[in-house]
Amino acid sequence: MTLHRGDREFRHPGVTHVDYKQVEMDRVLTAFLPRLWWGGAPSVLARSADLSVDDFVDTVHEHPRLFDGFERDITRRWMETHLLDLVNRGKSNQMVAGLRPLHGFTYRFRNSRRSRPAGVDEQLYAMIQHASDGKGIEALRYLKEFFFAGVDANTETPKLGAEIDVETQALINLSEAVRKDITDRPAGGKDRKSHPSHPPLYPGASDLLVEDVVRLLFHKHLIPRSVLVDYLKILFAFHLALYHLQIMKLLPARVKGEQSSPNGGFFLDVAGIPGTPAAQLAERGASVWYGRIPEFVRATFCLKKLDDFAWNLVKLNRLGKPPNGFFKVEDLVTLLGPAHSAERSRFGEVRMDRVLESSRTSEEEPDSAIARIQELGLDPFTTYIDVITAYRVRFHRQYITECLDSLLLKNRPGAMIAQPRRGGRRFVLDSRLLEVLLQIALLRPGGSQGFHTAPLRVDHFLAILRDRYGLHIDRLPLGDGFGQTGITDQAALRENVRAFTARLREIGFYSDMSDAYLTQTITPRYVVPA
Repeated sequence: MTLHRGDREFRHPGVTHVDYKQVEMDRVLTAFLPRLWWGGAPSVLARSADLSVDDFVDTVHEHPRLFDGFERDITRRWMETHLLDLVNRGKSNQMVAGLRPLHGFTYRFRNSRRSRPAGVDEQLYAMIQHASDGKGIEALRYLKEFFFAGVDANTETPKLGAEIDVETQALINLSEAVRKDITDRPAGGKDRKSHPSHPPLYPGASDLLVEDVVRLLFHKHLIPRSVLVDYLKILFAFHLALYHLQIMKLLPARVKGEQSSPNGGFFLDVAGIPGTPAAQLAERGASVWYGRIPEFVRATFCLKKLDDFAWNLVKLNRLGKPPNGFFKVEDLVTLLGPAHSAERSRFGEVRMDRVLESSRTSEEEPDSAIARIQELGLDPFTTYIDVITAYRVRFHRQYITECLDSLLLKNRPGAMIAQPRRGGRRFVLDSRLLEVLLQIALLRPGGSQGFHTAPLRVDHFLAILRDRYGLHIDRLPLGDGFGQTGITDQAALRENVRAFTARLREIGFYSDMSDAYLTQTITPRYVVPA
């Protein structure tokens, strides 16, 4: 049976702007850059055709003033291996998605059809923007200054004497070479007023993300630029993944009228070896978190249809228009109360009649799911939600799973989840993600530069991971698939901690060979005096 479009509509911006699909973080960041440049708006680019590798190489050799001494074959190999984001890299059907987002204006070279961010860029911008006390606006300014370094913000021309690495200078010169040939404007026009956007479902997500961004950008004069860009991509993916995992637990509770806070925990397998006791524990946790998707799908459908219901009440003059032009999640949830039960039932009956009509006109065999749900004797609105969920949950579960996998960077550098070819998903702590979190944790507020670095005991860092992000290494979370810690679990936890200290040694943050837990100390890679 094919549902009416109005019944299939699922996504609600009060939950997320993301259109759940598999995404690449290079392409998310590429789409995020024009939002930085245009104050939140996406860009509208006018270009007659998609760009190929040859187009980039030709541009370099057509402007010898900007690219002195660039030999064609070397330029091509350099472009392909270092600067270009390619789809089907190395295959016969290889195509250009765009330039790697190593500088702000690289977004002007993207091929839109092959560089789709699926709304993740909008969600990222909204999360940063809505941080409390104006800190989000400040963080956006820092990000804009970093990504558009070496370029005058008013004239868009290169700044003379700017200290820029070779790759970034090449990208600035490339942008300068074609600046007059590219029409770039913000969607809605240059004088577009900033429209209010939905805040994240829980404000703490914004504040935590912004604090981490500011701390990471503090290293911009210490860490090579290309490395710091990769760190930012990992950090953005990490926070986006945490947010979407937590709302899968939070939203169903809100819809049920329960007071719930995002306090879920994740046990991470550090050694990364499938089949070990620690890996089995991490697999159990991942199974529980991903198992929440069906209930989350139902809660999202419920919220989306409550939004439809709210605007229907506005049309009937039984509810006032929201001041910002949209209903917040907390406003919509109140419509499930007894005050609107009669109107809600009528709305559910009308929508359910439309579903039944689709069922009667379908050429497919009648689905018994409708009859089974109707036999439960639920109110019309709840029946309607359960029916459309039953029809669409499998579809959305697949795409939400793929989206979460990509945000968690499954089996890639910076991953928080891994999955062997034959086996279940399990939460992990990849070395690159550990590096990013260490660079943030080793900074302390204070000093002449605003932050300074200081050594950190291993047990203190483990506590930071638990308390700040919900990441568990040396103990199991309370709930989320875990109960009382048993004897075999204790052994697995000890092995996990040993793997953790070994990983710290591997990445160069820890050299103390002592096994005394309280004397194990992590040292900063980049020292900033107080």
